[in-house]
Amino acid sequence: MVETLNQTWDLDAIFPGGSSSPAFAAFLARIESDTEKLSFALEQAEPPQSAAAGAATLSPLVALLQDILANIREAESFTGCLAAENQNDKTAVMLGAKVKTLAAAYQSALTRLDRILSLIPDAVWSELMAGDWTEVGFSLDERRTQARLKLPPEQEALVFDLAVDGYHGWSELYDTTVSRIRFPYEENGETKMLSAGQMFNKLDMPDRERRSELFRQWEAKWGEEADFCADALNHLAGFRLALYRRRGWQSPLQEPLAINRMSRETLDVMWQTVERNKHHFVAYLERKAKLLGVSKPAWHDIDAPIGTSRKVYSYDEGAKLIVDQFRRFSPKMADFAEMAFRDRWIEAEDRNGKRPGGFCTSFPVAGQTRIFMTYAGSASNVSTLAHELGHAYHQHVMNDLPPLSQEYAMNVAETASTLAELIVSSAAVEQAQDRDEKLALVEDKIQRAVAFFMNIHARFLFETAFYEERKQGLVGIERLNALMTDAQQRAYLGALGEYHPHFWAAKLHFYITDVPFYNFPYTFGFLFSAGIYARALQDGAAFEDKYAALLRDTGRMPVEELARKHLGADLTQPAFWQSAVDLSIADVQQFLAMTE
Repeated sequence: MVETLNQTWDLDAIFPGGSSSPAFAAFLARIESDTEKLSFALEQAEPPQSAAAGAATLSPLVALLQDILANIREAESFTGCLAAENQNDKTAVMLGAKVKTLAAAYQSALTRLDRILSLIPDAVWSELMAGDWTEVGFSLDERRTQARLKLPPEQEALVFDLAVDGYHGWSELYDTTVSRIRFPYEENGETKMLSAGQMFNKLDMPDRERRSELFRQWEAKWGEEADFCADALNHLAGFRLALYRRRGWQSPLQEPLAINRMSRETLDVMWQTVERNKHHFVAYLERKAKLLGVSKPAWHDIDAPIGTSRKVYSYDEGAKLIVDQFRRFSPKMADFAEMAFRDRWIEAEDRNGKRPGGFCTSFPVAGQTRIFMTYAGSASNVSTLAHELGHAYHQHVMNDLPPLSQEYAMNVAETASTLAELIVSSAAVEQAQDRDEKLALVEDKIQRAVAFFMNIHARFLFETAFYEERKQGLVGIERLNALMTDAQQRAYLGALGEYHPHFWAAKLHFYITDVPFYNFPYTFGFLFSAGIYARALQDGAAFEDKYAALLRDTGRMPVEELARKHLGADLTQPAFWQSAVDLSIADVQQFLAMTE
């Protein structure tokens, strides 16, 4: 690796010129033209009555729609990157709206395809699946099944059209609200105005008195913005519930479960296993409270470090740590990470004007990815960087598959990213020589487990309760605060002394329109990755190619089948989940032993 890494990404390699790029404008025009061509052709097409007719009339259209899909993903990623790196780039916001309009037109065209697919005779369908459409058969069969559960095609097309300025518009209002938020922060006698992302990075500082004050500011500021956030949240949920009602769907979980290609049985068994083991993590929180000198930890204590040891990793040090640990698990994964750092696929610079949070986004046409975060040098930042590189590697091993077969769900996406975190954090603990450093690294691992088992569970409980109340009408700010506090108390088994009532406003995930219930897939991914990690330790070097094969199948089968094929595991039974939770319990036991 080069001596000093650049912390800003290179978007010109995708489309030169940023939001003023002529090449990108031409690219959007091509998407629009191709989508119009696809829509017109599908309007004229009829369900084929033989496999030969299907191959002749529909196969070229399936090829075209995959080209458009890849191009739209490319465009969405580019505008998303532009808006994230500079929240004042209003041209990028407008371009993002243009891409959403194009995506809606594409989805409208696909509703016409769904009508055709649903009317193809079963015998003809079987022939097509075994012939021309073998490579994308799972995705097309999934569309055919889902089409039979939705509204008539013309109504579904109207929904997609109206969603651009309605459903997705409320999400964009939230983004605009967050981009305007600033927090005064005093350092070395100087007051700086921090963005939400920068302020969030300050909320786990070692000084508890200062941390507590910053958290009060954080909670208060989100309270000031709660009117806008509550409007957005209520209308996003109202849109979904109205659509589900029209489709005849009884549960708000039907859509996210279908998107994540998992059964309700798997979801329930996963949460039941987590709940049976929460007392271990309460013991950790109780010990942490004792070490902090308080009766119960507050919300802002959960991710705060114990003691004074707080190793800061320069960006180059963090990158080297990640690459070195990846190499112990998979040389191919390490080579990929080196390339991502070298070729500036990562935007990590700590500066004002960036949106909060982190993400990895794919450019399937260019065969590249880009990673976004704000790097401040903490162990948690290193973990986030490893997490996003895990996402990027997942996409990398799928680049040669047809676009439809690259459409993997969020829960298995979180598997690759969380496994990357686990690889880095486990190796770092093993290699730490200093006791305080080892303790900090063990605790960092436990903090992530607490996040997936308790914080994410609180989000799931909140959304479940919120959707039930939203069926009766708008839910006010005070009630939203109460629902959130209750969910946090239940998820943490009452172990905290202070909660975060406005978390529903502060957390971007509640406002993402692509995937409803943007929470339980994280816990699934965390536990599924733990099971994969255990298998990797067992198989050694032979597992590298097995892991890549598993990742390549993530867009081509339900998670239950994926686990059976590659791990020999039954996700509808608690044994697999318990074995995964046990890895985190071992971390808690190590922490308790080290802090006796």
